Amino acid sequence: MEGQAAALGAGTVLNALATGTGAAFGLDVETRATVELDPAADGVEGEIAEDAAADTDLIERCVALATDRWGDGEGGRVRTDSDVPLAAGLKSSSAAANAAVLATCDALGLAVGDDPDDPAVEVTRLAACRLGVRAAREAGVTVTGAFDDATASMLGGVTVTDNGADELRRREAVDWDALVWTPPERAYSADADVARCEAVAPMADLVADLALDGRYGEAMTVNGLAFSAALGFDADPAVEAMPHATAVSLSGTGPSVVAVADPADPETDLDAVADAWAERPGTLRRTATRNDGAAVE
Repeated sequence: MEGQAAALGAGTVLNALATGTGAAFGLDVETRATVELDPAADGVEGEIAEDAAADTDLIERCVALATDRWGDGEGGRVRTDSDVPLAAGLKSSSAAANAAVLATCDALGLAVGDDPDDPAVEVTRLAACRLGVRAAREAGVTVTGAFDDATASMLGGVTVTDNGADELRRREAVDWDALVWTPPERAYSADADVARCEAVAPMADLVADLALDGRYGEAMTVNGLAFSAALGFDADPAVEAMPHATAVSLSGTGPSVVAVADPADPETDLDAVADAWAERPGTLRRTATRNDGAAVE
């Protein structure tokens, strides 16, 4: 019983730590999961290809919860490999959880889709997403549950969510080019200073209003400035990008910064942003948004 799936990394429009409302968008970077189920196995054993010493509790919990809910409690193995750097603000945990849950569904022979009224769909992607969020909470890798990050990874496009209720409030396709700068340091979401983030709640409310109105670029840039200050990151990379980008923001709890550009807007120039950011230590990645989301492979 083997299954495979892939899920997207994502960037941030609104960090949910301040108010519980969040927004994110899918990026064309993937985490892939392979699940091998064995009814005779005692528990689930996980492996993360990029780091043999990394904590595998999240992906193991995803498989265990999925087999408890949709299978017969099978154990087995789960392995992930990823283009999404760990602890960089690009939703590596959400992508890993989504991929692990969908790969388990694939191993169980379940049909995955989006329409809950379609008799051919045995598990909806939104249900799989919520199960991954539950696993993330139980594993302690997230403060809010990160339903915003998880839905952007699972469904693609921009999603706006109520993370307290795991409610999807808005989803819309976006077509942006993207440039990601990831400095050498790492930041873990569970270690973020929540009190500092809650202090910028009035700005987060403004960002939420902009996002719910479909003004994602403005929302994203305001978010980046507010949460860079709250979390102690330098806002200079964002300021350097602003003249050339549709929007730019600190992604998640950092440290990555993501600039996006509407390819139909001649005023944008991500090459100019790349030239400015190339002077900084770390890595640059050119990519784009995706609207298709996660899938069984």
